Amino acid sequence: MNRDSLFQSKLVPGKPGSGRLFDEELTVQDGPVACLGMTFANDAERRVYFAEQLREKLKDPEFRKIEGFPIGSDEDILALSDPPYYTACPNPWLADFIKEWEAAKRAGNTPYHREPFATDVSEGKTHPVYKAHSYHTKVPHLAIVPSILHYTEPGDIVLDGFSGSGQTGVAAQWCGAAPAKYRAELEKKWEGEGHPAPKWGARHCVLNDLSPTATFISSNYNQPFAPKAFASAAQNLLADVEQELGWMYETLHSDGKTKGRIEFTVWSEIFTCPECAGEIVFLEEALDGDSKSVAEEFSCPNCSARLNKRNLERRFETGTDKKLGTPWRRVTFRPVLIFYKIGEQRFEKAPDPQDLETLKAIDEMEFPKEIPSTRFPVEKMYHGSRIAPKGFTHIHHFFLPRAAQALGAMWRRAKSHPDVRMRHMLMFFVEQAFWTASLLNRYRPTGYSQVNQYLTGVYYIASQHAEPSPWYILDGKADRLPKAFEAAYARKTGTVIATCSTTAKLSLPDASIDYIFTDPPFGENIYYADLNFLVESWYGVLSNAGAEAIVDRAKNKALPDYQELMRQCFAEYHRVLKAGRWITIVFHNSRNAVWNAIQEALQAAGFVVADVRTLDKKQGSYRQVTSTATKQDLVISAYKPNGGLEERFQLSAGTEQGVWDFVSTHLKNLPIFDQAGNRGKTIAERTDFRLFDRMVSFHVLRGVTVPLSASEFYAGLAQRYPIRDGMYFLPEQAVEYDKKRLTVEEVDEPELFVLDEATAREWLREFLKKRPSTFQELHPQFMREIGGWQKHEKPLELSELLQQNFLPYDGNGPVPEQIHAYLSSNWRELRNLAKDDPTLRAKARDRWYVPDPNKAGDLEKLREKALLKEFDAYKQEKKKLKVFRLEAVRVGFKKAWADRDYATIVAVADKIPTSVLEEDPKLLMWYDQATTRMGGDA
Repeated sequence: MNRDSLFQSKLVPGKPGSGRLFDEELTVQDGPVACLGMTFANDAERRVYFAEQLREKLKDPEFRKIEGFPIGSDEDILALSDPPYYTACPNPWLADFIKEWEAAKRAGNTPYHREPFATDVSEGKTHPVYKAHSYHTKVPHLAIVPSILHYTEPGDIVLDGFSGSGQTGVAAQWCGAAPAKYRAELEKKWEGEGHPAPKWGARHCVLNDLSPTATFISSNYNQPFAPKAFASAAQNLLADVEQELGWMYETLHSDGKTKGRIEFTVWSEIFTCPECAGEIVFLEEALDGDSKSVAEEFSCPNCSARLNKRNLERRFETGTDKKLGTPWRRVTFRPVLIFYKIGEQRFEKAPDPQDLETLKAIDEMEFPKEIPSTRFPVEKMYHGSRIAPKGFTHIHHFFLPRAAQALGAMWRRAKSHPDVRMRHMLMFFVEQAFWTASLLNRYRPTGYSQVNQYLTGVYYIASQHAEPSPWYILDGKADRLPKAFEAAYARKTGTVIATCSTTAKLSLPDASIDYIFTDPPFGENIYYADLNFLVESWYGVLSNAGAEAIVDRAKNKALPDYQELMRQCFAEYHRVLKAGRWITIVFHNSRNAVWNAIQEALQAAGFVVADVRTLDKKQGSYRQVTSTATKQDLVISAYKPNGGLEERFQLSAGTEQGVWDFVSTHLKNLPIFDQAGNRGKTIAERTDFRLFDRMVSFHVLRGVTVPLSASEFYAGLAQRYPIRDGMYFLPEQAVEYDKKRLTVEEVDEPELFVLDEATAREWLREFLKKRPSTFQELHPQFMREIGGWQKHEKPLELSELLQQNFLPYDGNGPVPEQIHAYLSSNWRELRNLAKDDPTLRAKARDRWYVPDPNKAGDLEKLREKALLKEFDAYKQEKKKLKVFRLEAVRVGFKKAWADRDYATIVAVADKIPTSVLEEDPKLLMWYDQATTRMGGDA
């Protein structure tokens, strides 16, 4: 069957349906539509053609075997999709779009180079587009736009494999349609910060997520529609539902004559008193009607016993589940307050007999067939224990009879719209009432509104429930949504493509993506698959939770499982990203263990981290990270090394040449200057110890022996690269740094927290560099810094740390340059004295200083010898290690790695507390690589 005859056989003529829902004109594009090299008479014909193509694809058993394929029937997947721009399954046309987009780019081969993006951004959480849908978490599009402008050119291809609600796609289109005011403000800001002007123009974007809910929201956020037609359709939908079900939300005013319109009804859970077993309507006893506060303690109305919620006993009711026809035992709720309007005036009252009769009549109605009866996988849900004991195990259990009737009526009308694009927007609109209309919506007596009062990130049924009317929930959104989308940005068909699959297996060609911005799930922050289950059950297409990258004890997914899943996802990102291009990762987690797991997975996939900043939500700014603390949101900038470096490294791996080739390439990719106001900031990635760590990781993660010790590396740095304010630069970068350095008063140093031997050594190193000191001068300063010493870390005396890492001047011979510079700068009488002057030597005697890198090798060897001796003791220890020298374990792991003694690394790691291993990035790297080399059996 050819395309034209296929269209004629599938297209339904006319306007099905009744009432006012379809009074507005359909949004089918009348003119010719071009799509993937084909031309169609209109969008309806295009949809019919590609829907049939997708239908045939879904019949292929191999297609459905793709990892992470959603759970749903062919018909439900087709109903949710708008192919080829969006499919509620892996999108078979992604490679075709990539080919078309690449062909449309300007000819030419301009060399690509970017530094990490390091400028403040606006969070934009009050923007109408951001508020258009309350998805669990999302980064505002205005916080993404500057990054896309920085890393890409117009027409480039951006990827977000954990797209959530699709804000990366919104940002990609905003780059070509931002208002003049926004453009002018950003250009002025960037000019003041010394950045080149942004190149405005839309970017293409591929959005992927494991969740059908997320991808459906993404598609609706990013595909064009007719806002005015939608506004009409949404208002007509609400009007039709009011005509059908308005009687359910009528109540008599206190005059016994005037009818009011219910905004929301408050339901209270029923308990029994532990003293007298009498009934207690929780809100009637605990809620103060005047202050609208819920009391911690209250009296039993039956026996006057003093009670609080913790010692009450739940009252359960039994009956027949109307949807399943089986017995149902659940907690009991009773209506206690009704809030209603007459005209513009608001009133409240207790339910009267007529209100109760209305509720009884509704309860006797047949439960709407549109409400899904899907069972929650409570045994495999983290929050299953919160809902199942209360009697809520299926989707329909979450909706009281009246809310169910209203939602069923709205969903039925939304899904019956004849135009696919408008149908999807109406579903997008109605779906936002599901959580608020459910028993998850808490009554908040002092809240401005009772909409969206459910606890985010959890299934929790409170003892007080606000049941709003559909108009109370959606009237305002019906007005705001079209305005937000109409004024926000000019969306274009085919600019953003959405697909539903696991990020670990994307249907994209190798090296086809210009930039990646991603906000993946982090640890056990949010259980997306569980939370999306409620909405996805309405769609009939569920997330394949087995492929979800998450820490979830209920699903037997621990931190190592999460790290491996993230490694697979980052490896796929690495495969599809072009060489020399960038990935930005937004990180939300307060656990260092998860942060280390992410870094390890990212680097194991082949990326090199170039910059880590905190996102200051109050100030809307990024700040350089100077410690491993992760109490704030982090923004990680990493790059895929270009093919030249990787190819050269294969030839020179394990040699000094390979080391310095990596360092030069890495320095080229680091920011040159970081400024805040009139002060500069130390760029942590340019410090010697961070460069050493990156170099070691680059070698280890490629299975190559590290050819240089730390002292040899530091000596080589000093010989090869200019140093400025404790940071290393390429020669041409140093010139640029010097110019910018003149514009600030001083450069702030990174803040160091002494937590263990390594940080204590680094603190001493920075302190003695500026202020060579005697033991007596240094000791009180040092003692003030070690209050946060880790419990597992063996305590070390200051004298031991000094002897193993630094040198004292014994008063013989010329005074070392470091001490001489300090003394002559701070004592007037010591200026202009020769280095062997007796007065200067006397003042310098017994001062500890940082040895010159060329002279530090012997000291490092002695230190490592002592540490390896201690590590040998750990190898012989039969029991778990509770207190130990972390540095000894690090040095021991490094030595075992060089000797290919992977079994020793694994054996000692098993003696260390898991939390210590997970929270130390160096140990984690050695351990992961050792287990990989042993075949993963450890």
